[in-house]
Amino acid sequence: MLERYEVETFLTLVEELHFGRTAGRLRVTTGRVSHVVKKLERRIGAPLFVRSSRVVRLTPIGRQLADDLAPLVAGVDEAVRRATEAGRGVTGRLRVAFLGEWTAPVLLQAVELFTRRHPECTIEVREVQLFNSRQSLEDGSVDILFAAYPFDGMVCGPPLLSEARVLAVGATHRLARAESVSLEVLADHPVVQYPAMTSAEFKRDRTPERTPAGRPVPLGPVGNTFSEMLTLVAMGRGVLPVGEHSRRYYPRPDVAYVPIRDAPPIRRGLVWREDNTTARVRAFVQAASDANQQGPAA
Repeated sequence: MLERYEVETFLTLVEELHFGRTAGRLRVTTGRVSHVVKKLERRIGAPLFVRSSRVVRLTPIGRQLADDLAPLVAGVDEAVRRATEAGRGVTGRLRVAFLGEWTAPVLLQAVELFTRRHPECTIEVREVQLFNSRQSLEDGSVDILFAAYPFDGMVCGPPLLSEARVLAVGATHRLARAESVSLEVLADHPVVQYPAMTSAEFKRDRTPERTPAGRPVPLGPVGNTFSEMLTLVAMGRGVLPVGEHSRRYYPRPDVAYVPIRDAPPIRRGLVWREDNTTARVRAFVQAASDANQQGPAA
């Protein structure tokens, strides 16, 4: 069985491919690094690195060992982190974000309940936009996000909001006075598109490439924010399927919202990175679920 310092030395040298830099990172001598590597190679019975006066590179066996060890080490580190968090309880700071004004009231109910349960944990609440919602999770500036499903590549908690779909059209559009429409009308009008960095599954769900009958849906212009997308609708540049909450939170005299009679509901909830499933995140998801079941405060 390999010792922890042996694994750490090996994987650091894999990253640096330089004995001096590896020694500097580990705060040991270059001779110590060389000794550990030679010991590993004797145990394995084959060279792990090819070294010369100017270059250090992995052998195929060294690459295989690195690929096999890296996820195991990450798993051990994650287990230790979770155990440490469990021992400390829910403390520290949690950064929560919402996407869309209609999600804020539900989010704030969750924040209130979470704060009562875990007063030693500080919560920061911020708003994100379509163009930076995914990035905020990926770069770690946000721990958990209240957004619409589906949100691929992230862990999705239980749905907290459900709403019917409506079609946003310009106030003078020929569909503006219709009692309802079918998803098939998307084939007859350009559909305003979400920004490129938006979740791929989300875009397929909200602005599909084809109607249920298989008819192609013409692509309209791209908007970077929801308000910008509605402005494109108002300008007659296209139509846009949205949630019915848009009537209340985005009322505009130049936009009409027409019910879509054959569309499934839109669901919204919390999303976060799987490798950031901390005790704080788990506790907040539970608080959000509990607060949602309790309903609005009196």
